Amino acid sequence: MSIAIGVVAATTATHADVRLPSVFSDHMVLQQKQEIRIWGWAEKGEAVDVRFRDAAATTQADDHGRWQVELPAMDATAQPQTLVVKGNNTIEVSDILIGEVWLCSGQSNMEWTVDRCTDAEQEIAAANYPLIRHIAIPKTSSFLPVDDVPADWKVCSPETAGRFTACGYFMARHLYQELNVPIGLVNSSWGGTRVEPWTPPVGFQQVPALENIYRSIITRTPGTDAYEQRLTAHIDATTDWVETARASMKTNALLSPSPAYPSELLPFSQHQDPTMLYNGMIHPILGFSIRGAIWYQGESNHAEGMLYLEKKKALISGWRELWKQGDFPFYYVQIAPYQYGSEDAEILPRFWEAQAAVEDEVPHTAMVVINDLATIDNIHPPAKQEVGRRLARLALKNDYGRSETVAHSPEMKSMEIDGNQVRIVFSNAAGGLKTRDGQAPTDFEVIGAGSGGFQPATATIDGDTLILTSDKVKQPVAFRFAWNKTAEPNLMGGTGLPVGAFRGGELPEFVDTLPISSDYQLVYDLDLAKLGKEIQYDVDNSNDVKAFDRVAYLLELAREDGSDQAIFVSMDAFTDDVNRIGIPTKASGAHFQQRVNSLDVFTTVDGIQTGVNMAKGNIEFWPHNYAAANDAKVPGASNSVYDFGDKPSEPVDGYGSMQVHDFGAKQTLFAINKWNAGAKADIGIGNSPGETRDWTFTGNADTYTSKRLRVYVHVQSGAQD
Repeated sequence: MSIAIGVVAATTATHADVRLPSVFSDHMVLQQKQEIRIWGWAEKGEAVDVRFRDAAATTQADDHGRWQVELPAMDATAQPQTLVVKGNNTIEVSDILIGEVWLCSGQSNMEWTVDRCTDAEQEIAAANYPLIRHIAIPKTSSFLPVDDVPADWKVCSPETAGRFTACGYFMARHLYQELNVPIGLVNSSWGGTRVEPWTPPVGFQQVPALENIYRSIITRTPGTDAYEQRLTAHIDATTDWVETARASMKTNALLSPSPAYPSELLPFSQHQDPTMLYNGMIHPILGFSIRGAIWYQGESNHAEGMLYLEKKKALISGWRELWKQGDFPFYYVQIAPYQYGSEDAEILPRFWEAQAAVEDEVPHTAMVVINDLATIDNIHPPAKQEVGRRLARLALKNDYGRSETVAHSPEMKSMEIDGNQVRIVFSNAAGGLKTRDGQAPTDFEVIGAGSGGFQPATATIDGDTLILTSDKVKQPVAFRFAWNKTAEPNLMGGTGLPVGAFRGGELPEFVDTLPISSDYQLVYDLDLAKLGKEIQYDVDNSNDVKAFDRVAYLLELAREDGSDQAIFVSMDAFTDDVNRIGIPTKASGAHFQQRVNSLDVFTTVDGIQTGVNMAKGNIEFWPHNYAAANDAKVPGASNSVYDFGDKPSEPVDGYGSMQVHDFGAKQTLFAINKWNAGAKADIGIGNSPGETRDWTFTGNADTYTSKRLRVYVHVQSGAQD
């Protein structure tokens, strides 16, 4: 791998020879029916004559030694042509074809080569397509724009095709077979990269949500007002320090250290930093006429949700503005389902939603869905043939006049809630919905009041309409589809294009979804802002409670930034004394360190394992001090870290612990500790960050703008009047 940091090619010619960038080299393909831009370098003021077919143009190199001409648009031809450029020397570029040129960019799934695909040996042996050409831009990272990089065009053959971008090659092969014109692929991709390094400064500038990135770029860029202002301030401070230092030498006075060079002025140095790959791998080909771009990227940004939409806007608008070809087509691949280790299963669906939103908000874009091609344990699905074919079909429909081609996956056109049914009407169904295995559609869920969260739904196909029902949701209000990182749904349109993850309806408030039926009774309601040595509940119905068989806790937390959290946990009753199910103060006499049965968990917090009738729960309720030692031998608990297996100790009226855990998942579900400290109590949902896992020593209660605990019991049948 060759990685260049800094400016690879100078912007001023250092000798008289006329030069061309590497993208203008033997075997290249030029874009048909578009003005042909050709540029290069020569000595300042040097006359340059350019001739190609019947067209000619003459120009002079500017003060920086750069020259450019524009030749008229030309029709496609498979007959090899020659480009002649004359200055003080003569350059001839031969075997040039005219056809369709596509830029291929992104991360490893675009970089992925034909020789690593499904049926690679057969594909390579059959790759006898001399009218398909490919140029790979070397991996180059630079803080300043690079004019040129070493690269060369390859003619497609069994000897060369194995190293072509697979997505690009299979798209090109399909286009060639349909259009019968030469196809050129400009492959500028780098595995594992984020979207930010591919984006030019002007792209960030155009998206208000990314103002912080834009400011960071221009503050580092020499010649900008922001750079000069910050550098001037540093120079002034340093000058003052130098004067002070000189004076101190005469008086032997103590001297403070000199001002540090501002970190915000340091140029980016890593290839993942903003603009670094645009400068090194896109700028060298900027302006080379193309039909459009294909993009396969997202894995490295997949935890960002809708922020990715803003970053894609910046990428696309930035490229389009600088390429000066208007809103050229931009087609991209939605990343496939993948395990992503222990990561919360809903992070990836939210990212899919952001990817899908790009085609709704950015003109002349479209997305390929590939959840039917996934390899759950391999982030690089090898069946790139179908990915390329789907990209080609988008181009055929939108750019090559094949209006009858079905290229877009089915998408929700409308939804209606009719009693206990959700009816979803689809567009692009291509003659009606179906499933690829002939079974009922999978991976649909619905939610409604009291449903306890989303519940699996039965889906029935009726032409281009889908009907959802669930025995567990009598009045659905919303639905979601394929909302899991490993979902491989079977629903597709009539031509086989799969349906991507989506959702609809209005989500109910978390509390409204909880399975708190009329058989549940509120016992305690406490504003946790009132925590202290004496616990005074806002609501105390304990005198009204008779026999009960389950206990439930609802903890709701809110912060000023809107990051609200809530959790509902219920379990088989661990005591028959209603006075011992609230905050376990010394006065209550509550002291429980034990397993609890039939644990049900519902939450809004990512990463917490949810479910019903879970078997591996435990509670740590006591008013005592406690240590990290796992004397109770809770499976998986630490002897040195405060977690789900700690040891109570004297005094009885000490630190205090009210913790519910899922020890099977090594998770704290919720904790309320040190209530005597009031505003500095410990409160949290899920595992706490830092040195403890159960919120011990966090003293964070005052970081919440509101905090509320409710305690319920499930009344035994016949126990309530």
